[in-house]
Amino acid sequence: MGGDSFWSSDDESVIHNCEQNNLCTSPHPNITLSDSDLDLEFQQRTTQHVRSQVLRTYHQLHARCQSSELQHAKIRILSYSPGAWIQKPSDAKLTDYDIPNTTTLILVGPKGSGKSTLLNRISKVFESGKFTPDKAQVSYMPSNGDGTYFLQEYTIPRDSTSFCLYDTRSLSDCLSDNDLMLKRWLEKGVRHGEVVIRNTDDSSLKRRLQSRARHSFYNSSMVRKVNFVIFVVNGVSVLKAMNSKGAATTVQHYNQLVAAAFRSPYLSFRDDKPTLAVTHGDLLSLADRVRVRVYLGELLGIPPATQIFDIPEIDDAATDLVITDMLRYSLEHADKNLPHKNKIVKNYAKIQVMVLMCVLLLIAMGMSFLQKRAHHGRGWTNHASKPDLRINWHEIRHLW
Repeated sequence: MGGDSFWSSDDESVIHNCEQNNLCTSPHPNITLSDSDLDLEFQQRTTQHVRSQVLRTYHQLHARCQSSELQHAKIRILSYSPGAWIQKPSDAKLTDYDIPNTTTLILVGPKGSGKSTLLNRISKVFESGKFTPDKAQVSYMPSNGDGTYFLQEYTIPRDSTSFCLYDTRSLSDCLSDNDLMLKRWLEKGVRHGEVVIRNTDDSSLKRRLQSRARHSFYNSSMVRKVNFVIFVVNGVSVLKAMNSKGAATTVQHYNQLVAAAFRSPYLSFRDDKPTLAVTHGDLLSLADRVRVRVYLGELLGIPPATQIFDIPEIDDAATDLVITDMLRYSLEHADKNLPHKNKIVKNYAKIQVMVLMCVLLLIAMGMSFLQKRAHHGRGWTNHASKPDLRINWHEIRHLW
């Protein structure tokens, strides 16, 4: 996405031809179109315009790499602190918000999407360089590998407390499994070392995971609230599903799974949907990478030029710059959606009032019970003699 490793004169001509064609698609003024034709014309022109915008991002990225922008972008990310990028109203203060000690981003995606690889690539951008050892375990063959079963927390950079990324278990083909898993993470938080077991896992896998969790893994006591989500997809798998024809197949199911999980209400923060990272673009042509981004934008309802980030497995300045763009977008939206303290205090006050009312009610019930018991005891003493409860053993000796 910039640099000699992927940019060529052919790519320049692709951009030039697309923009020229986009300018030549103006409707003929002397032809009257029907409503359906107008709708189709509008849709085609919109798609062409979006495709031109996406192409332009690659051109701009190529130009940005020629400047010192990458270094400034790194410094901006490294100087981040939780809440620093809050978009607050003019009458609000930073102290009005519930700001976490560490901003937490989680990576979510289907199996083989490249979450662990992406995490290692992000780490190398902000540490000693491309020779930095990998942090996350990567499956060499995703179809045969175990993948990530335990939640893994990685601070960026190492030993920093500003923000962290969580590598998670891949999405399941079972939508109900995904709903339960995403709901647990987004509502209850994530914890380093926690094993992720699905309802549909077979019994042998569940036993192996439980054994590994007991004997060979460290569980952190720190539960972190998720502040924003980075959704990761494999660009090659998306393109295969786009090109597949005929009846529904396993290949086509990939895009359906992506759409269903991405639209989960648990992944959205108010009106903000997750950041989308597209991996394995280095295996595709520039034209196909543009097609994938435009298609995903239409499928998921997000702008492909600004919310979808093409991150190939290439160690170059362009990829580093896209990674910093993706992190900046994610951290800005994490800060944007931080909860307001007033709401938290108000809810806490309501809980306190309810607890106090329950305690007072229990005290009142207890006092009423004691008064009735005391009154009943006095009535027995004044109006009737207590029965003789002594046992006459002589009269009942025949029982034994």
